[in-house]
Amino acid sequence: MERNPGPPSPPATSPPTVLQVLPRLDTGGVERGTVEVARALARAGWRPLVAAEPGRLVAALEAAGGRFVPLALATKNPLAIARNGRRLARLIAAEGIDLVHARSRAPAWSARRAAAARGRPFVTTFHGVYGGAANPVKRPYNAVMAAGARVIAVSEHVADHVRRVYGVGDDRLRVVHRGVDLAAFSTAAIAPGTAAERRRSWGVPAAAAVVLLVGRLTRLKGHLVLLDAVAATGRADLHIVAAGPFELHDPYVGEVRARAAALGLGERLHLVGPVDDMAAAYAAADVVACPSRMEAFGRVSIEAQAMARPVVVHRVGGLPETLLEGSTGWTVEPGDTAAFAAALTRALAVAAGADAGFAARARRFVAERYDLETMTAATLAVYGELLAPAVRE
Repeated sequence: MERNPGPPSPPATSPPTVLQVLPRLDTGGVERGTVEVARALARAGWRPLVAAEPGRLVAALEAAGGRFVPLALATKNPLAIARNGRRLARLIAAEGIDLVHARSRAPAWSARRAAAARGRPFVTTFHGVYGGAANPVKRPYNAVMAAGARVIAVSEHVADHVRRVYGVGDDRLRVVHRGVDLAAFSTAAIAPGTAAERRRSWGVPAAAAVVLLVGRLTRLKGHLVLLDAVAATGRADLHIVAAGPFELHDPYVGEVRARAAALGLGERLHLVGPVDDMAAAYAAADVVACPSRMEAFGRVSIEAQAMARPVVVHRVGGLPETLLEGSTGWTVEPGDTAAFAAALTRALAVAAGADAGFAARARRFVAERYDLETMTAATLAVYGELLAPAVRE
């Protein structure tokens, strides 16, 4: 497989320093990607800094060789955004930061101002398709993400949106898909008995089949859709595990529980909260479902396939890009419960051994298109476009 040649070598006497900014360094795909890029920067001999509000991934960032700078960047208050811009400008000067990379809108406004004040390159990543493109207030607010000297899109779907809505040309636009750590997301890396123990911890019977849905418990993620589809399969042994944060008294959580009870699935729905070891969670599942209303890309889908688990997803956003249709997974039109149920049935058959070549095929697909090394090398190459030759004031 051809690989990106990687980032340019940093100057021997002055390694470039890159600052990533985001609202909060907590769990999530954006946050994990931030840490992954910081690790790649450190390994390449560069200096990675991250400014954000503290969260659960601060320790992981520091273990990866990055430095964390606590700053209240989640705020959307215009005065606070301006104040943060001044603070970031001082940080750029004090730390000799060479490039600023913004991963979210509110921090991007502060970061853009700071980068301009210090004459530093400004990079953005569209991690999603922002709503309100026709709204006279939201569109200008969103447009800061299109203002980078380079604009990164996490999928072809997002790139098409950025071109069409914000007029970003291919001279500035770069597509860098999210990546999977193939060493960590590997069935070979899972200790014997781990999957069985994870099922026990979830309260799932040993003989049950498990469909896993990963993500915050919100309507966007499609928990109700999956409940309806599982009921339509007629499989009495099929359990649903929803892994992701939720608030116990959230009305939507109550709605999910009520729907499960009405469908006779109350005892087969397991709301397990956030999961730290996602590789073990995938190993404990038979099938992974992504019935989201929208996904800019679909990191869960590629992680699941790296773990040799078939996926069933909605045909929305960037999700169709993340699988080989009918080979490593299935896409279904939103609203078609019968089709989702049928796809689950096919995926469960694959999980039970009906397709002997599936595991190798799914992992090869991910390795060829979405491995972590490719993602981080491509990101550092984008930085290199703006920093070669790296010159400081």
